Amino acid sequence: MKVSLVLPSAYGMRGDVRATLNLASALAKRHEVEVISVRRQKEKPFFPVDSDVAMRSVVDARPGVRHLLPRGQVRTEVALWRVLRGLKCDVLITTRPALGVQAARHAPREMLKIAREWSRPAVPAPVKRFYPRLNAVVTATESAQEEWTRLLDGGPVVHSVQDALAAGPWPRSRMDNRIVAAGGRWVPVKAYDRLIKAFAIVADKRPDWRLRLYGGGPEERRLRALVRELDLHNHVYFMGTTPDLAGEFAKASIVANTSRAEDQSMTVLEAMGCGVPVVAFEGAKGPTEFVATGYNGILVPQPDVPESGTTSDVPRSGTVSDVPGSGTVSNADPQLFAAALLALIDDERRRRSLAAGALDTALRHSVGEVADQWEKLITDLH
Repeated sequence: MKVSLVLPSAYGMRGDVRATLNLASALAKRHEVEVISVRRQKEKPFFPVDSDVAMRSVVDARPGVRHLLPRGQVRTEVALWRVLRGLKCDVLITTRPALGVQAARHAPREMLKIAREWSRPAVPAPVKRFYPRLNAVVTATESAQEEWTRLLDGGPVVHSVQDALAAGPWPRSRMDNRIVAAGGRWVPVKAYDRLIKAFAIVADKRPDWRLRLYGGGPEERRLRALVRELDLHNHVYFMGTTPDLAGEFAKASIVANTSRAEDQSMTVLEAMGCGVPVVAFEGAKGPTEFVATGYNGILVPQPDVPESGTTSDVPRSGTVSDVPGSGTVSNADPQLFAAALLALIDDERRRRSLAAGALDTALRHSVGEVADQWEKLITDLH
C-alpha cells in the first residue's frame, strides 16, 4: 500500500508536524510512504524522520534556490493542484483544512482520501462544501471529534485516533532535578505569560527551583520583557529550540502547560513518555484528555477571566499589566497554577507516583499501537 501525507511544511517546529512525521515513520515499516511538504524552507526537517520515508516538496523556498515561476500564493496553489491531480497512491492523508479542501477538489476519485485534523477550520464554508467528497475525517482527541461531527453534519464519518509518540527508547527522568520545563511555539495561545507569572510566585517561595522554556516564536520579546519586569532572570531561562525536546524534558521533574485552548498537545505526551508529571489548565482541550489529576499530573481549575484586571498580586518588582501586550489576565490564574506547582515541588513521593502514571499513559500512544489503529481504519474504509 502506498500512503501520501501532505503537510503545509514538513520542516517546521510544530506539534502536528512532529505527530505526522512519527506516523509516517511507523507506517513506512510496512508500506510505501511519502511526505509531501507544500513548502520547503530548510535543507532538513526540524524533527527526525525515518530514512524509509520519501520526502518531496511542492514549492522549494530555500534561500538560493532558483524559482522558475513568480512567487506567491497563486503559484503555490497551482503547483499543489498539479501534484494532487498527478498523485499515484492508495491513501492520501491531509493535515490542515485548506489541504483537505484541495484534496477533495483535485485528488483522483479512486484514491482513499482522509483529512487529519487537530482544530476547527478558521473558514468553515469550504470545508462544509467539499469535505463530503472525502472518505473520512480523523481527529486526535474525542472533543475535536465531537466538534467536527457537528460541523460536518452528515458529511464523512469522523473518527478519533490519538497522536503517536516517536519510537523509543525514551529517556527517563530521574525526578531529582529542581526544574520545571515547558516547550513549544511561543505564540499567544500557548500563554507562556501565565506560566512566567505563576513561576514568580514559585520562585518567591522556593528560590532553588528553575523554569526552563524551550522553543521560539513571535512572543519571545514580550516574554523576555516580562521576565525582566518580574526580576526573574536567575529563575527563568530561555533555552531556545531543540529537536530533542524529550531529552530536555527528561532533565525536569515537572512539565507545565498553560495553554488557553489547545487541541493538540504533543509536548504533554512527550513529557509523559519521559516519565514526567504534567501540570496544565483544565480548559485546554488537549491536556484535559490526557492529564488526570492524581494519576499522571494535575489539572488546574481555570477561573473565568473578568472584563478587566491586572496581575498586581504577582510578587517581584513592577506589575505585569505594565508589560506591553500582556492583555487581560485573571489574578487567580497564576496563583492557582503556582499552588499546583508548589504542591508537587513540596511532595517528592507524589511526584514519583504521578511519574509512574505518566509512563503508563505514554504506552497507549506508542507509535506501533497508533500505526495499527490507522491501518485498521484504512482497511475498514476500503
